[in-house]
Amino acid sequence: MIASGISTRWQSLLHQSQRLMLHFPLSLAGLLIMVLAVLALQGFGYQRMDLVVFALTICALSILAASVVMVTVSGLVLRRRINTLLQTAFPPLQAEAAYPNDTGLKLPAYSWLPLMTLEWRVVAPDVMQTRVAFNTDENCLEETVVPPLRCLGNELTRIFTVRDVLGLCRFSWRTSQPGTILVLPKTGNLRSLPVLKSMDAEDGIPNPRGNPDGDRMDIRRYAPGDSVRNIMWRVYARNRHLNVRLPEKSMFQAERTLAYLVAGDDDEAAAGVARFAVTQGALGSPWIFGADGSDQIARSAIAALPLIAGSRRPGKQPDYGLDDFLAHNGGQHSACIIFAPARSGAWVTSLYASMNRFPGPFTVVLATDDMNQSEPSPWWQRMLWQDQERKQGTQLSELRSLTGNLVRAGAQVLVVDRQSGQCFDQRLKRV
Repeated sequence: MIASGISTRWQSLLHQSQRLMLHFPLSLAGLLIMVLAVLALQGFGYQRMDLVVFALTICALSILAASVVMVTVSGLVLRRRINTLLQTAFPPLQAEAAYPNDTGLKLPAYSWLPLMTLEWRVVAPDVMQTRVAFNTDENCLEETVVPPLRCLGNELTRIFTVRDVLGLCRFSWRTSQPGTILVLPKTGNLRSLPVLKSMDAEDGIPNPRGNPDGDRMDIRRYAPGDSVRNIMWRVYARNRHLNVRLPEKSMFQAERTLAYLVAGDDDEAAAGVARFAVTQGALGSPWIFGADGSDQIARSAIAALPLIAGSRRPGKQPDYGLDDFLAHNGGQHSACIIFAPARSGAWVTSLYASMNRFPGPFTVVLATDDMNQSEPSPWWQRMLWQDQERKQGTQLSELRSLTGNLVRAGAQVLVVDRQSGQCFDQRLKRV
């Protein structure tokens, strides 16, 4: 608790200091020149009466002061003009992560700026790589953004900066433009997925109050707690192995598929697989989709895409909502397909609690971008890229451990590699 409080306070102070730096007129180079000029003027210009140093320092401080005045005045004029242009909402923008997307923003070239440049970047709803290109035909500046990850927002926040050509001073301000932006996760090299259909408990059992169990057809090794009446004594007499015969679960294919996206660390691949599943018909029909960060549900791909994009909130972890989703859209024994990251996290403990609360069968689709089932690399490559090999082995061992724990908890597991487009079963064999 103490460490968490200190970390939160440190992040708050860092955020406030960054906001204050926007209003500081000098850059690092300008601040350094000002300090050196003042020290040289004090030590050599006045004390030793060095006229050369005195003239140079006075010129440096004069240039610095003139740059600050010009940049500040020009920045105030530009801020008023640009803020007036950005009061109108931009058209709805549906972008894709990791690809350049044109936002439609066009600003005048402002060629009248005296020895100054204008630049800006998008910082909300997420920090995005911003490219500004000059259009010679229309004599304007056009904006292109490259969002790193999925996000959802109702406005674009930009930080504009006016700099002098020497890089000594700057004038920055933050402004927001209303509009809807939907950044979807990329699907990578996915081309097909197994049809992800839910399996529900069969309701055609003799006793409606009984468990959905059939004849004793399943066989497994004896475990402490199994009934002695279920032991196969004849098999034990032949090979001295204790096996038990268990009733087969009575299952049927559900007419309605429930699917849910769980947010966590490195969940961008899971979001991409979920997007591919809802848009390419891998969930069959009909289906109901939900995601962390929203209590709404979707029954179509158009309605599901905002839920996928909104499941990630930069700087904040969305709330886990699988229990509420199952309680409102299913029942005690409802089956569900879970899209989750192939990394352990807080969502694993929450999912175990949901599986205990809702005994219905679960299918967990673990998505990753770095699944590699190729043959081991030669020894000389392992020596040259030792860190990379260690990282790859750690991720693969973590994936095996996570898959095994989910299988032991009673879930069916499918592993999908978004980078290669391949699918693997719970034993990490290609399917």
